[in-house]
Amino acid sequence: MIKGTTKLLGVIGHPVEHSLSPAMHNAAISHLGVDFVYLPFPVKPGDLKAALAGFAAIGVRGFSITIPHKQAILPLLSEVSPIARAIGAVNTVYLTDKGWCGTNTDVEGFLAPLQSPPTPPYQGGAKDPTSGLERGNTVVESDSAPYETRAVESCLPPYQVGARGGSDWSQKVAVILGNGGAARAVVAGCAQLGCVEIHVVGRSEQNLAEFQQSWVNSPMPVQNLQVHTWENLSMLISQADLLVNTTPVGMYPQGEKSPVADGEIDRISAGAIVYDLIYTPNPTQFLKDAQLRGARAIDGLEMLVQQGAAALKIWLNKESVPVDVMRQALRQHLGLD
Repeated sequence: MIKGTTKLLGVIGHPVEHSLSPAMHNAAISHLGVDFVYLPFPVKPGDLKAALAGFAAIGVRGFSITIPHKQAILPLLSEVSPIARAIGAVNTVYLTDKGWCGTNTDVEGFLAPLQSPPTPPYQGGAKDPTSGLERGNTVVESDSAPYETRAVESCLPPYQVGARGGSDWSQKVAVILGNGGAARAVVAGCAQLGCVEIHVVGRSEQNLAEFQQSWVNSPMPVQNLQVHTWENLSMLISQADLLVNTTPVGMYPQGEKSPVADGEIDRISAGAIVYDLIYTPNPTQFLKDAQLRGARAIDGLEMLVQQGAAALKIWLNKESVPVDVMRQALRQHLGLD
């Protein structure tokens, strides 16, 4: 029940009506029994600065950011975490003693399925539970400790080199399809895993060159990054231990499409991990094709859940949140159960 004491969280975007975040965050808030509510706030591009001032005035504790504000908000924040600067985008904002601080939880969301053992009730992804490189989920118990109202002292520390957990990626090759904003979070994640080679595939040689150069002097430099045009995809797929689609190809309503042709996906190694950031349809044609050839599949729904869980931990100042509750809420909302 919303009361006079209820603290506000939310998501800003334009449009924002389609956002799935309220469903998963409010499910977790209800499960935890904390006096918060998570609301969608439509904010037009020209109103972003005014919205930040308004949020501060009414005591909003934090918010998520979606298109078109992820880059535009950067100069309006008091602090930006190193990982957000490296990616060039903010998806999570929270209050600090210095004002609004921005970070990016997409990297944590991307990495979570690659670093944890699979846990029911999630139905997608790798089926063999014996490998540390396979599909998985982080499910944590709820923590009912009261929220501390103090402001967080500073932005989160930069990500450390190397994967958390027992997986050894030091000899693994990652191939990333696309070189847009989503690809930046994936590159950062693969660098954190410690992949020996990171290959990015795009269509424009100039854009690819700029993408590669942007990581040289980044707060999170990536030295083992190589870029390629799509003509090299067949060769790269045969080398890939991890193949990630960051393009919109195959997204609803064009769910029959795949970014990789049949003849090219035939070259995927059995046991390789194929990861699609798209979550509708579920699974995508790309993942279905890869699974038929013995690959292990991860869909974008888990990344969405895990990046949201990482943000909720920041806002509630908790070490754990009910990830399983958030996942189930999204699956029901999307009609997957």
